[in-house]
Amino acid sequence: MKPLRPTVVVLVTAPDLKTARRLATGAVRARLAACANLLAKIESHYRWQGKLESSTEVLLLFKTTRAKLSALEKFILDHHPYDTPEFVVLPVTAGNRRYLEWIGESLK
Repeated sequence: MKPLRPTVVVLVTAPDLKTARRLATGAVRARLAACANLLAKIESHYRWQGKLESSTEVLLLFKTTRAKLSALEKFILDHHPYDTPEFVVLPVTAGNRRYLEWIGESLK
């Protein structure tokens, strides 16, 4: 049994579905993520530049490997309309082995 590549889930918010689809498609096309899920119409509340803000956003969940993180982050920073886009990395500590292998194979 071959060892699995360290897998992560990356959270990124986008201002709208069009932007989220562009980021998702671009990252998957470039093999920076095996998959991107879009969760539309989330409501975000936060402080920005000293003011309390709220907005409707789209949450993207990118499935990728630790080895692709730097390139994925650069892609998001280069193509995202926000000055400071969310880029939060969550380690995957367990999961279906075939699915996790698929993620690694999709990124070759």
